[in-house]
Amino acid sequence: MSEEFAPQHTTGAGQPKGLLQQMEELMAALNADLSALDADLQSTGAQRQDEAG
Repeated sequence: MSEEFAPQHTTGAGQPKGLLQQMEELMAALNADLSALDADLQSTGAQRQDEAG
């Protein structure tokens, strides 16, 4: 994909973001989502154990 067709992400200052910065932001968002999912699964598992026991 050439640069002319790639979306240009900009910072608040109007500067294009580097690929590394974009990847770090995506990884941070993914990590937050996975942490929330883990917490949800942990609470669901605890509720099922309470019901079974």
